[in-house]
Amino acid sequence: MKRFILFFACLTSISLVAAQEVLNWKDNEIVSPIVNADNTLTISLFAPDAKKVELTGNFLYAGKDTSDKYADGDWSPQLMNKDETGRWTLTTAPLKPEFYSYNLIVDGVKITDPKNIYTVRDIGNTYSVALVGGGVDGLYAVKNVPHGTVRKVWYDSPTAGIKRRMTVYTPAGYETSNRRYPVLYLLHGMGGDENAWEELGRATQILDNLIAEGKAEPMVVVMPNGNISQEAAPGEGSSGLVTAALRYPKTMDGNFEKAFPDIIQFVEKAYRVKKDKANRAVAGLSMGGFHSIYIALNNPDAFDYIGLFSAAFSQMSKDGDRLSPIYQNIDEKFKTLCKKSPKLIWIGIGKDDFLSQDDEKLRAALDKESYKYVYLKTKGGHTWRNWREYLTIFAQKIFKH
Repeated sequence: MKRFILFFACLTSISLVAAQEVLNWKDNEIVSPIVNADNTLTISLFAPDAKKVELTGNFLYAGKDTSDKYADGDWSPQLMNKDETGRWTLTTAPLKPEFYSYNLIVDGVKITDPKNIYTVRDIGNTYSVALVGGGVDGLYAVKNVPHGTVRKVWYDSPTAGIKRRMTVYTPAGYETSNRRYPVLYLLHGMGGDENAWEELGRATQILDNLIAEGKAEPMVVVMPNGNISQEAAPGEGSSGLVTAALRYPKTMDGNFEKAFPDIIQFVEKAYRVKKDKANRAVAGLSMGGFHSIYIALNNPDAFDYIGLFSAAFSQMSKDGDRLSPIYQNIDEKFKTLCKKSPKLIWIGIGKDDFLSQDDEKLRAALDKESYKYVYLKTKGGHTWRNWREYLTIFAQKIFKH
């Protein structure tokens, strides 16, 4: 009897191991995502015990230009199909070239694609990503062109009272030349950090490709952390592996703008850059657009090029119990800035952006001074899809002396 029980136990163990090997084999044979020749995207997951698997991503309505659901953020989940082996699959409609993000929802739990090693973090959320067609005009792909260098740089900010980190891009050839370069200060939105434009905005690839094609001037691009109470991105400062947040202390209360000269001073000391108004640009998205316009208004002799992408123009908060002087006497500051005749103020926003009223107020202030800015309204809303496009356009227009 004992021998029979032992034999049965051994047989059961062998069966379980064999079954596990079959499951592992079925899992290992899955590739996801697959970018197909017709620009469709196939997402797959091996989950034989799951009762429901859905796909959510910013490509679900990407082909419907006239749809109200074109904007990122309206990602109604779509049910994936399960076959007899336990594999769930969904193939999208043909997609426009773009940098797409998505998640899987397994029995109500949102996860990244376990077969896709490429992910991005946007505030406190993590997404799997896929690049279709090299992105818009192929500019989001790494191509066989001369490449710039990206560094994570720490600098001292006496105004903020801490050492802080920023991302700095230097163009191809910087290390081997004696040339001095113009500088673009490129600012992220609320909840972002010094990694946002590099990781979500594909700024490195965009600049490499535009410069290589002769469409943009070689430039240094400085991407600081716009959360003035932070040393660096979550998990990359001395506070350790903290949770990412949408809003941090001292957000849009004037303290970042007051400390911004610390960044310029560091850059102009540490890098071979030109140090005059004609060779400085400042641009940003959402909160970064807010920072950009108020930095320019309070430093009217500093920048000849100003880029405002979905700018949160009216979203200032109080510093303690009062409004910062940074945000006071705005009419006079617009008058002074416009009299200084910056070469370009470029404004872009999506037609469905929730900051449309801020956009109208910003343009009204410039219209009052009869300043001829450049304005672009695109499809979609408050999205990285738009902001990557705006950077691409703006970068081709600056430093054209």
